[in-house]
Parts: sequence; structure tokens; C-alpha cells
Amino acid sequence: MEYNYESMLELEPYSLGKAEKQELLSRRLSSLSRQHYQTCDVYKRIADVFGVDWEQIDSYYQLPFLPVRLFKELDLCSVSEEEIIKTMTSSGTSGQRVSRIYVDRKTAGYQQKTLVKIVSSFTGKARMPMLIIDCPSVVKNRAMFSARGAGILGFSIFGRDKMYALDDNMQLDIEEITAFLEKHKGERIFLFGFTFMVWQHFYRELVRLRQKGVKLDLSNGILIHGGGWKKLESEAVSPGVFHQSLKEVCGLDDVHDYYGMVEQTGCIYMQCEYGHLHASIFSDVIIRRPEDFSVCGIGEKGVIQVVSVIPESYPGHSLLTEDEGMILGEDDCPCGRKGKYFSVSGRLKNAEIRGCSDTYAAKF
Repeated sequence: MEYNYESMLELEPYSLGKAEKQELLSRRLSSLSRQHYQTCDVYKRIADVFGVDWEQIDSYYQLPFLPVRLFKELDLCSVSEEEIIKTMTSSGTSGQRVSRIYVDRKTAGYQQKTLVKIVSSFTGKARMPMLIIDCPSVVKNRAMFSARGAGILGFSIFGRDKMYALDDNMQLDIEEITAFLEKHKGERIFLFGFTFMVWQHFYRELVRLRQKGVKLDLSNGILIHGGGWKKLESEAVSPGVFHQSLKEVCGLDDVHDYYGMVEQTGCIYMQCEYGHLHASIFSDVIIRRPEDFSVCGIGEKGVIQVVSVIPESYPGHSLLTEDEGMILGEDDCPCGRKGKYFSVSGRLKNAEIRGCSDTYAAKF
């Protein structure tokens, strides 16, 4: 099969089995690699140094991958300056360099359409009243998106009548939230936030308020959260404890983590009801052994490589992350979604803190 990107968007995101998906990704990613080789001088020089022979590549497993940290060190761009409509930056603690991702109109459109396709397969197509577990000031500068701001704005397309649960001092506005929930009584509520902020500023405050007799009912809500677990793991808060604690304090039981990064915005890996992160038809995960970058088997821990069919304005389509994880299986998750499903075990030793949740936690 051969698909252009628009025709790929007509497919269900977890509908292709291994052979069909590999053929689709190999064609698209090989085409993207050649395109970036022609249009991005830095990418061309890197590929030439490593002696990449494009004619010998028949699978995306063989394509060159860039270390994700390179986006902190170099300007990687495949379009002219006039075509860039926004520059996105990664999260970073003070003193850290941030990644800079240059996005043109076409890539931005693909990012949004792909995110909608993936997330709506979990949430449904209807837009829901939205409670954002963050403060309004984080999205003020639209020209220079932070990863945190970009995440909020990206997920806002699934919501209507949006409300920020926190003020700019990161205090929970319980009166406004109570009024918001009363206004939308009987409706499904969409909540979005970064993992540490949900725990620190939402869950913990709800526990305190409950002791005073104030309780929210979010049993009809769905929460999507992401951005790293490093800080919460140090406090012995596992994904299971996180989910169960929210259920106990406010009835919230439909909870989905996701794995993603600003360098591949749009292609996120959503967590299913069995706790597994899933690769859609728009992306894939390869686990590599750190000593020689050979491909790990199922159940073997290694360094996570991510590929995405989206990036046309910058060479971010094949990246080696600084995270460790393992493939748990492929095409056989009990949830019924096809494709690889995997787990992330944490950051590589000596890697910088990077996720939106973790960098905020470090500042906090």
C-alpha cells in the first residue's frame, strides 16, 4: 500500500497489523529522510559523516536517527525562515538549554490533525467542557510556545467552555470549579494537566478540602495527563497509586497517561485501559541496546527510539531519546488496539530532567 499523509489520516490510528504498518512507515519515513537530506544542511552533513547509503535502506529500522539532545545544540530546520509560523521550545530547568523546533503551516496542520485522530479514539469525537489543571499565564506567548503551553493548546481542541483550575499563583480555585461542575452537571468533563501538577496542586488540595467537608464529584470525567514521573516516583507514587488516589478523592476513574515530546508534537503514545502505552499508525517505538544500538527483543530494556511521520519543516522524524523502556508486545494487547505497546522505565543515568511535569517539579 502507498499513502500520502492525507490518506493516512483517513485510517483508524490502531488499525494496521505489523506487516502493513511497517510497509507504510518505511515508505513515508524513507521519503521524509531524503527530503530532509536535500533541505537541511545539518542533517545532510550528519548523514554524510556516517556514510548513509540511501539506496541500501529498505526499512525505517535502518534510517539514521538523531539524538534528541541535538535540538538543544543546533538549529535544525528544513524550510526557509519565512515559512516558519511558530517556534516551539522544550521544557527545561533553569540553566538548561531548551530544544527549538521550527514549524511551518503544513507541519502544524499535520500535528493538529494527527493529535485529534489519536486522542478522539479514546475520548470520542464530541467536544467536552474542559478543566485545565494549570494556570492561564502559561499560554500567553503564542509565538514562542513552551512544551507546556503547546500541550495545553493542543489538547484544548477537545474541549469547550474551557476553565483553568489554578490561578497564576498555582492555587486551586475551588469556588469557580464548583460552579463550573454545577453548570455542566450530567455532562462528561474533560480534564487535562501535567502529572506532577495534577498531583501537587489538584489532588493534594482536594484531599485537604475533603477534610473540611468539601468534595468534588468527577466520576463522569476523563483525565489525560503526561510530562514525566520522575518526581512522583521519588515520592513513591506509582501510576496505580496516582489513579486510585484520584478515584478515591473525587471519583475520577477514566485516567490516561501519555508519552510524547515537543520534538515530535502530534504523535503521542496514549495509555490504554490496561496501563500500556500504544504506538499509532503515525509513529513507532524501537528499543535499542545502548552498547551497539542493535534492536532489543520484546521484554528487553533499552534506549527508546521514536519515529514520526509528521515532521516536514525539521528533521525530527527519527530520534533517539534519553529514556529507557521496553516493548511489551505487538498487535496483541487485551484492549484490542493493534501496533506495539510498551512501557517507559525512566531517564537514562545522567540525562537531564526534561518532561513538562518533571521540570516544573524541579523548579517547584
